[in-house]
Amino acid sequence: MKLTEPLLTLLRAPSICYLATIMPDGSPQLTQVWVDTDGEHVIINTVQGHQKMRNIERDDRVALAVSDPLDPSQYLQVRGRVINWTTDGGADHIDKLSQKYNGEPYRWYGCRDQVRVILTIEARKISGTR
Repeated sequence: MKLTEPLLTLLRAPSICYLATIMPDGSPQLTQVWVDTDGEHVIINTVQGHQKMRNIERDDRVALAVSDPLDPSQYLQVRGRVINWTTDGGADHIDKLSQKYNGEPYRWYGCRDQVRVILTIEARKISGTR
């Protein structure tokens, strides 16, 4: 599914985003994340070994909600699948996201030896209030 212009606008802004993955027992797991786009897909950066990454390795279905940073009651929801993940460029990408959200390089809260993973999400359904 092609990303809509309102969604692309939110993905390019420092928008509030929550990513839902599926735990082994089928329950949802929710994480606030920084979000990005390549113009065709939703892009998320995470850390290898974190729960959401382990969930995605087992089941690639995800959902996310992206809120307008100026009016959080305006949001778009995406349901889709992670179609690719890579560690190539992960550290550079988290620095880019940190600049977008914080205006400074990433602080490496969990230590510099984290392996950053870029997730590429293909939208299957888009809905919301925006």
